[in-house]
Amino acid sequence: MYSLSLLQTKSPTASSCTMEFWTIPRTTQVTEVVVVLTLLVLLSTNVVESRKARANDYFHYSAISCRTHSASLTDFGGVGDGTTSNTKAFQAAINQLSQYASDGGSQLFVPAGKWLTGSFNLTSHFTLFLHKDAVLLASQEESEWAVIDPLPSYGRGRDTDGGRFISLIFGTNLTDVVITGDNGTIDGQGALWWEKFHKKKLKYTRPYLIEIMYSDKVQISNLTLLNSPSWNVHPVYSSNVLVQGITILAPVNSPNTDGINPDSCTNTRIEDCYIVSGDDCVAVKSGWDEYGIAYGMPTKQLVIRRLTCISPTSAVIALGSEMSGGIQDVRAEDIVAINSESGVRIKTAVGRGGFVKDIYVRGMTMNTMKWAFWMTGNYGSHADNNYDPNALPVIQNVNYRDVIAENVTMAARLEGISGAPFTGICMSNVTIKLAKKAKKVLWNCTDIAGISSAVVPQPCDLLPDQGVGKITSCDFPEESLPIDNVQLQMCGYQRKYF
Repeated sequence: MYSLSLLQTKSPTASSCTMEFWTIPRTTQVTEVVVVLTLLVLLSTNVVESRKARANDYFHYSAISCRTHSASLTDFGGVGDGTTSNTKAFQAAINQLSQYASDGGSQLFVPAGKWLTGSFNLTSHFTLFLHKDAVLLASQEESEWAVIDPLPSYGRGRDTDGGRFISLIFGTNLTDVVITGDNGTIDGQGALWWEKFHKKKLKYTRPYLIEIMYSDKVQISNLTLLNSPSWNVHPVYSSNVLVQGITILAPVNSPNTDGINPDSCTNTRIEDCYIVSGDDCVAVKSGWDEYGIAYGMPTKQLVIRRLTCISPTSAVIALGSEMSGGIQDVRAEDIVAINSESGVRIKTAVGRGGFVKDIYVRGMTMNTMKWAFWMTGNYGSHADNNYDPNALPVIQNVNYRDVIAENVTMAARLEGISGAPFTGICMSNVTIKLAKKAKKVLWNCTDIAGISSAVVPQPCDLLPDQGVGKITSCDFPEESLPIDNVQLQMCGYQRKYF
């Protein structure tokens, strides 16, 4: 008798492998040879399949922190068929993995499949990783979305008075959290929410796709975000935030589908993102009217680089309109705008209070724009009627250099506030090529003050030309911010077989 063992692997979500023994009767030499060869072929096939399964469960990714413990959503009953709710599976997995926060942290792997889910909460020292063929589908059932209080710096929801639906992926008071993948997808299935918004049938403010509050050391990277009900990525009251390699896609007529909205955050880096949006691609915020003034938490030390944006009715980068806590030290460079309403826009109003200052933009390329430059001090849109009409925003030291724009309808619309002009505006080395049907008045400037150098077409009298190479105040800061010094590690994930 001959005895030969074959390695039999289970599915990639299995936690063990088994050895199965086959016993072969001995007859003739020919039979023996055939049997042995057959068994070798079977063994080879099983080994190859085992290697494929293991290869699919092993990958590398870069992150601010690596983890010691790992699990798959399927370990907790997750079903990726696009129809089964996985809300309980996600929360059970995260609750279980939270025990490892002080023991090297943990990561949750979402395999290929369509994973329908309502909102779920993250934990500290944790990584959520989406396989390249994984799609999170946001539930259409309102019962899957808890209602939470409005943000204290806003005083109310953005869509309605009172509360707001919690975001699809939510976290608060966290440390060291990573949401990433191999360009996996999060689909907000927002059409139902957009319809309710237009028909004024919303009971509460629409959910966002990702919101992280009161947290430190946050990474959101290498994902595709589709059809958000409202804003896509919203870090708020947080610090040391990295948003990197994100693709955001929404219909250009979808309401308030802002791309990335850093809100009352310190030390944030947004880079290498592609955004098609129905609203501002990046909207920098810090609270709304009297609520933002009282909360008093600015957004500062913000880096935005290598951003490509399409937004026909909104801005590539908006500062405001909710900026009552202040915005300071924003550095945007290597920005591409295509078919968008405006480039870097300041939106504020009487009653906002706060400030927008020390804004630096360089290396911006625009094609097919309504305005190359737009600032407005009469944006309106107040939280309620209790704002202070004497709360005037301070706008100063706003710098643009090395800008090229083509097919532009109007060069600039710069409207400050009477009695509180926008000051310290500097434009240098700017070339604007006008559309065939450009406005007759190319520059509309009121209640502003500043200077210019090498700007074509010639700017308004409130931005007098200083001559080529004779101004330095448009210079971009060369010293790095702390967020630029963050180093990513090469991390790995591997399903363990026992």
